[in-house]
Amino acid sequence: MIKRYLITDPSFYTSHPTEVVQTLLHVKAKYQPDYICLRDKITSDYASIAKAVVNAGISDNRTKLYLHTDFQLASELGCDGVHLPSNALHVIQKAKALGLDVIASTHTFEEAFEAQKRGADAITFSPIFATPNKGEPLGLEKLKEINDKINIKCFALGGIINAEHVQACEEVGVYGFASIRFFLD
Repeated sequence: MIKRYLITDPSFYTSHPTEVVQTLLHVKAKYQPDYICLRDKITSDYASIAKAVVNAGISDNRTKLYLHTDFQLASELGCDGVHLPSNALHVIQKAKALGLDVIASTHTFEEAFEAQKRGADAITFSPIFATPNKGEPLGLEKLKEINDKINIKCFALGGIINAEHVQACEEVGVYGFASIRFFLD
């Protein structure tokens, strides 16, 4: 069965630690994601949100918790891993040296191969479907092509908002799908 990767966004989860935790606990119970990435690019106090999420026990033997970008904080808090943006592929080895799993965002073949070469455990490849403010979708054909050429786990990302999208990605043969909006009520 295809793995589920929930990525948070402050426009849906807020940046208030208590509210983020409450929303995540609800979403986790309802959708049972295998992976969660705490992503908040706008708050000035990301660490307090991350600490609240870790202290709430969001990560367990069923769900892995990843922080976005801050691999030092992920290590300090005992998170499972870090999700690095495509402009941070050069720090994959530093995150791996701290014992973290690494998922890297990629949007091209070159980025995917670079992430693999540098030791990432997985990539997200995006955008697959139309997504607000993310440019032209790459489509399922490109997703299959990249998935068939790499030797690490591949998560489809971008515009995956319903069961039909998930099914289409599963048929391509990817390890999993990642989404923000799929996991919203």
